[in-house]
Order: sequence, then C-alpha cells, then structure tokens
Amino acid sequence: MKNWSKEGWKWLSSVARSSVHFHGNVGVVAKHNHSPVTVARPFGSAIDGGNEVDLHRLTREFLVKLWVDDRKMRNPRGRKLVKYCGGYGGDPRWFSASSGVVTRGKRRPVLKQPPISQSVSEFLKPRSSLEAKVAPLLARSNLLITRDIEWANLVLGFEQENRYAIVDVCYPQSPVGYIREQSNVITRQLLRLRRPFVARITDALGNEFFRVRRPFWWITSSIYAEIDGKEVGVVHRRWHLWRRIYDLYLGNKQFAVVENPGLWNWTFTLKDINGEVLAQIDRDWRGFGFEILTDAGQYVIRFGSSDPSSKIGLAAAIEDLEVSRTLTLAERAVTVALAISLDNDYFSRHGGWNMCTFLLAFYYLCVSLVLTVQLSEN
Repeated sequence: MKNWSKEGWKWLSSVARSSVHFHGNVGVVAKHNHSPVTVARPFGSAIDGGNEVDLHRLTREFLVKLWVDDRKMRNPRGRKLVKYCGGYGGDPRWFSASSGVVTRGKRRPVLKQPPISQSVSEFLKPRSSLEAKVAPLLARSNLLITRDIEWANLVLGFEQENRYAIVDVCYPQSPVGYIREQSNVITRQLLRLRRPFVARITDALGNEFFRVRRPFWWITSSIYAEIDGKEVGVVHRRWHLWRRIYDLYLGNKQFAVVENPGLWNWTFTLKDINGEVLAQIDRDWRGFGFEILTDAGQYVIRFGSSDPSSKIGLAAAIEDLEVSRTLTLAERAVTVALAISLDNDYFSRHGGWNMCTFLLAFYYLCVSLVLTVQLSEN
C-alpha cells in the first residue's frame, strides 16, 4: 500500500521551498535544471485556460487520502475503553465486585491471573477436563469472597443482581475471579430472596470457570454447580427451626454436611460422615454500618491442606486449616456454591429497610424529641 501521507507531505515541502507563480487557477513552480511543475489550486483542472491536463493537481480525493493516512499514523490503534483490575496493594478485604477500573488509553495493559497457591499434583490433580477448567480458581488454600454494595437497594429498596469479587489472600493485588448473578428484573422485585437465578463465576478477564444455578424455592433451597453445562454437584438445605443444616453432594454421593447451631454463630464447617473437618466458611463482620444498612457480606473459604508440601509460593508462609483430606476441585466448586447460598439464605436483607426508610425514621425520631422538649418546657 502506497504511503500517501509520506509522499504527499514530501511533495508539499518541496513546493513550499520553491518559487510558485500562479496564473489564474493554477501555479507554476520553478526548479533549477528542471521543467516547471504546475500546481493546481483547489478544484483547478487546466493550465492557462487551455486543454492540457494537470497531472500534479491537488484533487479532493488526494486530500482525503492524505488526511486519512495522517490520522492513522497519529493514532494507529485508536482510543479505546480499556478495562483492567486495579489492585489495592493492601488489605484484600476491601475488594468489591466493581473494583475493575475503566480508563482511556492507547495501550491495553496486560491482565494476568494471580498464580495458584496449591500444587495441582497428587491430591489436587484434575481428574477430568471439567476439573482442569476450574483449577486456576480453586487450586488455592483460602478464598475471600466479597459482595458489592447495591446502591439502588440501599437507597430505594430496588433489588439488584448480586455481584461478588473473589480474592486469593496470598495475592491481594487483584481479584482471581468474579461472580455475577443473571436474573429477571421483575422476579427479583416480586420473589426477592426466593427468586431463581444463574450466577457465572469468571476470571478477571471474563472467561467463565463454572456457574451455579439456584431455582425458585418455597421451604428449603437448593443450588447446583455446573461446569461447561454439566451438573457436577448440588447443595440441599434441610429445614430446621433455628439450626442451619446443608447437605453437599458430588453427583449422587454426599461428601459433606454442615450443621451450624444458628443464632450468632457465623462459622460453617464442612464435615464428612465421620465428623472430620473438610473445609470451613466464615462470615466476617465488616462493621456496624455495613451490617445494618447493606448486604455487602464477606466470606472466607478455608479449604485447608492435609499436606503442607502442597502449598507453593506465598501460601507456604500462611497457616492453613487442618483438614482430614483435601477436597477435590469439583467438591470445591460445590463449596463455593454453598457460600453463595448462605449469603442469599441468611445474610441478605428481606427488603423494607433502606436508606430512605432509615432517614424517615430518623426524621420522625428527631421531631418527636423536639416536640417532647417543647411540651416539657411549657
């Protein structure tokens, strides 16, 4: 492809350094030891009013091509919206699902998935292609899942789709994944916590690891873990007046049970049929304001390790939960589904309380106090 910009500017530079004599609509450039060069003014077509065609005239098409090539040279890739994950470099507990930053720039930054913190050999070796797909996310000893603040729900009581950020505590610079709910806006407002939804678990680039599916429920809830559209496990909640009991299945075989005493106990321990610890999910306290006004919960999943030599990288310096055996990658996917179910079953507000309601109640409280003071003075 001919470089119109380079040739055009070179020719115009030679014209500018030469003496130009215009006759009517054209000009003649005098050069040393060369024949005169005619320069047509815009839309000029002939020399000295004659019929001779000017081969060097600046036509509209030439100027358009010159302008386009010049724009391409100045901005070859164009200005694009670039989305990247900004790391805080500090406490990973302050990550949110909206921690991705959108900026404008000419160069796209390279996004890298944080390295795994557990070796995928021996105990965690993928048993199938489905497990190999989720290994970059779940081959870690500890995961921190943080739910984003839903501002429309906080201010207006409008139920939004849940969003979470997943962080490996060994590499807090950037999230290792995100969880995005997909549900119908009408069913969210009508059914609230009983609504059916599908949540996609992806990496920082949006590539899907697996997804969880939670159908509508009336008395007890269930949530399914699916990898590449294939169901690998399910979590069933058992009804109890105050205890929180869940059964975890891999296929048709139960591999763990959770029996939480309820009330203010926020630790959910996965145990096998012999009562041995397999993993643990802790719900963190984020502060009075977060807990009273928002649904922005935070959960720590401790998969632990039965073999200290399986920890690699920075994970070797962290004391892990002692477990009887290491959960497989498929079982860990079901455990993540349990954390999502816990957040929706017990730690999400049932609607009604929002910022407007709180401010209105505070206003009436202040008015009542003022009236009480005035009446007491009279």
